[in-house]
Amino acid sequence: MLEGNRVSRISVRGFAVASATAVTTVGAVVGVASGAPQQHDSNDFEATANDATLLADIPTGQQAQVQTSSLTQQADAQLNAADSAAKKSAEESARKAAAETAVAKRDAAEKQAKAEKEAKARAEKEAKERKAREKASRSENRDPSDFPVQGSYSVGQIQAMARSMVPGDQFQCFSNIVNHESSWNYRAVNASSGAYGLFQALPGSKMSSAGSDWQTNPATQIKWGLSYMDGRYGSPCGAWSFWQANHWY
Repeated sequence: MLEGNRVSRISVRGFAVASATAVTTVGAVVGVASGAPQQHDSNDFEATANDATLLADIPTGQQAQVQTSSLTQQADAQLNAADSAAKKSAEESARKAAAETAVAKRDAAEKQAKAEKEAKARAEKEAKERKAREKASRSENRDPSDFPVQGSYSVGQIQAMARSMVPGDQFQCFSNIVNHESSWNYRAVNASSGAYGLFQALPGSKMSSAGSDWQTNPATQIKWGLSYMDGRYGSPCGAWSFWQANHWY
C-alpha cells in the first residue's frame, strides 16, 4: 500500500499525465483526419515529461488503470462533441429542406392561381365573343317582307331564306327538323292528318299568325317555325333535341 499523501499526489499527477497524453493523441488523430498540420506547444511536452516521472512511481497495474480511465473520458468527450456537431448539421439540413419545400409549394400555388386566372379570363372572353356573335346574327336576321314574292321557290332559295332568318349557330338544328318534316317542301301536305308546309303545322292555318300568305310564302312559314321552336323549346336546337328523343316536336 502507498502512503495516503503520496497516493493522492501521484494519482492526481497520473490523471494529468494521462489526460495530456490523451489530448495529444486525440489531437493528432483529428489533425491527420482533417489534413491540418500539427502544432504542439513545447510547454505541453515539457509538462508531460515532468509528469511522466511521477507516473513511474505508481505501480504498473494502477498506471494502466489510470491511463485507461482518462483516455476513455477523453474519447467520450470527443464522441459527444462529434454527436453534437452531427446533430447541428442534421438540423441545419432539415431547416434548409423545409425552406426549399415551402418555396416549391408557394411557387406551385402561384402557378396554379395564375393558370386559373388565365382560364377564367379566356372563358369570359369567349362568352363575350359568343354573345356578340349571337347579337350580330340576330341583328342581321331578315323578315319575310325582305324577300320578293314569287310564284314558286326552289329548295336552294328556301334554304337561303332560312339561313338569313335563323341564327347561325341554330341553323343546322333548324335544318334537321325541316328535312325530317317536309324535305324543304313548303307545299307539303300530310294526306292523313292535313299537316301542312315546311314544319307540317297542324292545322296549317296556325301559321297565319306569321302572315296571311302562309300557304304560298316559305319565308312566312320560316318565320312561324322559328317562333314556334323558340317559344316552346327555347331554340331550334332545343326543339331538335326533343325531336330526336320523341320523333315529333
